[in-house]
Amino acid sequence: MIGAEYASTRREDPAIAALIHEALGEARTVVNVGAGAGSYEPRDRKVIPIEPSSVMNAQRDPALPQAIQASAFPLPLEDGSVDAAMAVLTVHHWDDDQEGGVKELRRVARGPVVILTIDADVSSSMWLMADYLQEVAELDRQIFPTMDTLAGWLGGEVDVRPVPLSRDTPDWSLGSFWAHPERVLDEQARNATSGFARMPDAIVDRVVAAVERDLADGTWDARHGHLRELEEYDSGLRLVVAR
Repeated sequence: MIGAEYASTRREDPAIAALIHEALGEARTVVNVGAGAGSYEPRDRKVIPIEPSSVMNAQRDPALPQAIQASAFPLPLEDGSVDAAMAVLTVHHWDDDQEGGVKELRRVARGPVVILTIDADVSSSMWLMADYLQEVAELDRQIFPTMDTLAGWLGGEVDVRPVPLSRDTPDWSLGSFWAHPERVLDEQARNATSGFARMPDAIVDRVVAAVERDLADGTWDARHGHLRELEEYDSGLRLVVAR
């Protein structure tokens, strides 16, 4: 089940949170669409979380605002009713409502729209997708809108910024595995990523066995061991800000 282990391994990365909060500018009211367990929600502003999944809503910290159980399209808000809108690693889950949902963010926000997403062309070059999990690379190209597509839906001035992931990030997204191949062998870590969660068991078993073998015989380190020495890596994470 997608998101079942989210709260324990997908904890907020302070560096990423700072970028998001900076992009929100002076906004005092923020709608967070696809709010999930509440990571990256500002604590010093009025946030309206919107999340369709009861699994995710059940993992929200009781100190956070209770989420409205609704989808991204249509949003249950009036035109220009909030200062800003945000959506963190969620647009790719909106299926046929991606365009409508992104345009809804623009409709309800008087100010900036801040989207954290993945550039699938970049993420596909990471060792996990390139060498072992090509199925996710192909799926990501289908489900993640390109930066140009997002810009077209948002309109106006749009800025796209790479967000490198620290080797020690507490947010164990699939991209964070770049320096930690051992996480592929960790069922809890896998279950907190939609990349693995969307794959059939046979594919997951194949990838786990291959990574386990290559770690044991030194193949992985011979090919990619240099990554363990890096402090950060661009695994395709992008911050898209429309004003």
